[in-house]
Amino acid sequence: MAEMDTSSGGGHKKGPGVKKPKKLSTRVDLTPMVDLGFLLLTFFVFTTTMSTPKGMAMNEPKDDPLNQLKVKNSGAMTLLLGKDDHVFYYFGELLPETISEQFKSSTFKDIREIIATKAKNTPLGDLMYIIKANKDATFKNAIDILDEMTISNVPPGHYAEVDITPTEEMLIQKTEEANGGK
Repeated sequence: MAEMDTSSGGGHKKGPGVKKPKKLSTRVDLTPMVDLGFLLLTFFVFTTTMSTPKGMAMNEPKDDPLNQLKVKNSGAMTLLLGKDDHVFYYFGELLPETISEQFKSSTFKDIREIIATKAKNTPLGDLMYIIKANKDATFKNAIDILDEMTISNVPPGHYAEVDITPTEEMLIQKTEEANGGK
């Protein structure tokens, strides 16, 4: 409880001619105030609601070959994630006779514009981005490309992450070797 110190510091002498001693300052014990502060802090920590994490909706490929989602070549864009923040891409199906014109390289700085241009020029029902990461790509690259999809306003269900094929791995390796081992 609060306590007041009223002692004057010396003995009391009574009698005529003796002046009444001065009272010194009062002292208030703040221990209960600290207790109350911690009780309030504890109350608010236990009663607040933490924000719940939100998951990103993504279409995962189905293992059943009969129930796989069919995509039009005109609306498909495949994004291949390589090492050192490189992104390789091609539109539609990769054909052996046109690989050199189809298979292109980019960086994360430029890929947003390419994604947005594809989305703008393709009807929404036909639009599909296929994301594939090779063994040298980092987890950060996978998250960055998903962020680019969100920034470019590509609706969920119009992009999916799929395993990379050996042909695409070989193309990435050859392109990196041709660019000086990047």
